[in-house]
Amino acid sequence: MATGQKLSHVVFFKLKDSAPANVQTLVDACHKYLKNHPGVYFFAAGTLAKEYARPVNDHAFDVCLNLVFDSRAAHDAYQTIEDHVKFIAEHKESWDKVRVFDADVT
Repeated sequence: MATGQKLSHVVFFKLKDSAPANVQTLVDACHKYLKNHPGVYFFAAGTLAKEYARPVNDHAFDVCLNLVFDSRAAHDAYQTIEDHVKFIAEHKESWDKVRVFDADVT
């Protein structure tokens, strides 16, 4: 890996029931369980910005989780931490579809 290279990990969640309360519950859970871990360089979680409706905008999600890790090793360790595992266990039944995009970034 090149010096300064980080790993961007972006996850898009489409909920089975996208009622505003359910969307907020998932955003809150992202903040509760998925930030402030070793190797996390950047963390953000939020909702679809519906007002952006250009032909290139993808609206097939309700919640976006955006993490940048210091390294691939930090990402790999994060996948097995207790909070990440608990987040998945508590919320996976509410997900209709999950899309993950990982990219090497500088």
